[in-house]
Amino acid sequence: MTQYLDFEKPLSEIEGKAEELRAMARADDKMDVEKEAAALDRKAGDMLTQLYRGLSPWQKAQVARHGDRPHCKDYIEALFTDYTPLAGDRNFADDHAVMGGLGRIGDTPIMVIGHEKGNDTRTRIERNFGMARPEGYRKAIRLMQMADRFGLPVVTLVDTPGAYPGKGAEERGQSEAIARATQACLRLGVPLVSVIIGEGGSGGAVAFATANRVAMLEHSIYSVISPEGCASILWKDSEKMREAAEALRLTAQDLQKLGVIDRIVSEPIGGAHRDRKAAIASVGQAITAMLGEFADKDAASLRQQRRTKYLSMGSKGLAA
Repeated sequence: MTQYLDFEKPLSEIEGKAEELRAMARADDKMDVEKEAAALDRKAGDMLTQLYRGLSPWQKAQVARHGDRPHCKDYIEALFTDYTPLAGDRNFADDHAVMGGLGRIGDTPIMVIGHEKGNDTRTRIERNFGMARPEGYRKAIRLMQMADRFGLPVVTLVDTPGAYPGKGAEERGQSEAIARATQACLRLGVPLVSVIIGEGGSGGAVAFATANRVAMLEHSIYSVISPEGCASILWKDSEKMREAAEALRLTAQDLQKLGVIDRIVSEPIGGAHRDRKAAIASVGQAITAMLGEFADKDAASLRQQRRTKYLSMGSKGLAA
């Protein structure tokens, strides 16, 4: 069953009527409703195109968080062959909010690391809704260092509201772990490419996305804080999240203009959740293309490119 977002309510009514007509026809073989249902389908298709042509930043945030959107596990299963998961930070525990392991994309062996939110109540609790604890970042550091040692490119898939802010995480050095993960990204002597597949929240996302190339799905978001959190701080009112989303410049389109990301990956009309297979294929093509840009670069060149990229970040926005 399709899960409709708030702004999709008119669309849900039309698609619901089309489905009702077809259900009636299935119950009564003598009824011929296909012509009327097809007309409703066309109307719904036109409305869907119109809705997604002019999404506001807050609406994009809603799409980025859609429960049916493909998650890290879906991308790994579809895009990477011979995937072998690797677990644990060799210090405290294994953080299920962070997935990682060895695999291949095409003929290229890689290390893939990403946030996993889960897709139902049980797995969302198990995965802590994609909010990594310190051991998750330390696991990512361990896997990055392993990839560096064996000359394997690193692919990261970012989808997190932010790092977990709980008491235990702070006691175990959350901010230090995030900083070390960001440092590990910068020190890699192998290509590192990152894709924001849903939410890219705060330092919890930056720790995986300080990459040679960063791509975002068309309706994903990437920001220093959530719109609700920003509204609570600036206006003392979380209901002003729409204004906050506008101010944060969190959309892929804004961030490409600012030079924060390098590539926008198109989504199917209606968002990645409406055609998961097509969305995953587009991400796979983007990863392959970005890795290809650095196939013949040595370690020093890769580190220098990353250094230059992040030291110059923001200059496009200032010039504009």
